[in-house]
Amino acid sequence: MKLSLETPQVTEEKVFSDVPSIIDREETHAILSGQIPLTEALDKAFKVREKYFGKTVRIHVLDNIKNGHCPEDCGYCAQRKNAGSGVQEYSMKSPEEIFQDAVQAKENGAYRFCMVTAGTGPNSLATEKLAFTIEKISKELGLKVCLSAGLLDREKAERLKAAGLDRYNHNLNTSKAHYPEICDTHTYEQRVETITHLMKAGVGMCSGVIVGMGESLWDLTDVIYEIKNLKVISIPVNFFIPVAGHAIKNPQSLTPEFCLRTLIAFRLVNPDSEVRIAAGREGHLRGLQGMALYAANSLFASGYLNVKGSDAADTIRMILDSGFYPEFSSGMGEEIDWESALGKDHPYAPENFPELYKYRKSLK
Repeated sequence: MKLSLETPQVTEEKVFSDVPSIIDREETHAILSGQIPLTEALDKAFKVREKYFGKTVRIHVLDNIKNGHCPEDCGYCAQRKNAGSGVQEYSMKSPEEIFQDAVQAKENGAYRFCMVTAGTGPNSLATEKLAFTIEKISKELGLKVCLSAGLLDREKAERLKAAGLDRYNHNLNTSKAHYPEICDTHTYEQRVETITHLMKAGVGMCSGVIVGMGESLWDLTDVIYEIKNLKVISIPVNFFIPVAGHAIKNPQSLTPEFCLRTLIAFRLVNPDSEVRIAAGREGHLRGLQGMALYAANSLFASGYLNVKGSDAADTIRMILDSGFYPEFSSGMGEEIDWESALGKDHPYAPENFPELYKYRKSLK
């Protein structure tokens, strides 16, 4: 299998969202609550998605560059203090280790390399280390870089921007009213302040949510509009995974349809923003992952922070099977042997037939 040479390469990216919402708060709530038929809402979302992003899908790869040792108490996180989750803890990787992870991400077809570090926020020394690494990756690999490193002041935001950082991830996670229910070691206002510093420095913001932490539909509606008000250009939509050690008091049972409705709502409120299917897509969207691309235009591959996810080949196959195309940084797609990467794992590849013929039906 080979990608068409006409498959679009990267489109010019905006730093801030500036297109008005397609729907109001009441219609957003109606979509989330199921009052509007799913096919009607999805058709509306796809028309908006196609207008701003065509049929391309951006693939992001996460690299957890520092695991554990976190003083924060975010209830959803396996790395929170006193979690006792058993996650492997390690200090920040060296710039060389991170660079090699970025090389692998590029080889796997990543559009953007996302570096994530646990903790409240980097000190001056860690900020310089991150700046050096970002500059090396962006210059030598031509790969776009996103960083998630906690709370920042304006000086650190400007330093990272000067190093070539084009995106910073700092999720709001939930509404202002619901935030005290999931974290008590920092405030919602501190998160908004960090976003403001970065935007003033000219860094595009990646800020989204974790759905399913006991929030109401109005809480979810509120945070969707707060993200819009902050002009966030990249929105990861995570679906809560009940990892060992979490402290969410009332996690919800999420259906594939509700997850799809959430992505539709984000698309219609944020027409020109990248809406990304993030953690939980495999377990919560399940058979609707391909359909979700009719609203969302990006996703993560090769796992999340502390949870395994679909590998790159399976993710690319799902994108192509759904009628969409992976989007790459300039020239990246040309380096991938698609016939080898996708063909060898196909269940009907010739080399797999001996195993298929061993199937026996068990009758009871």
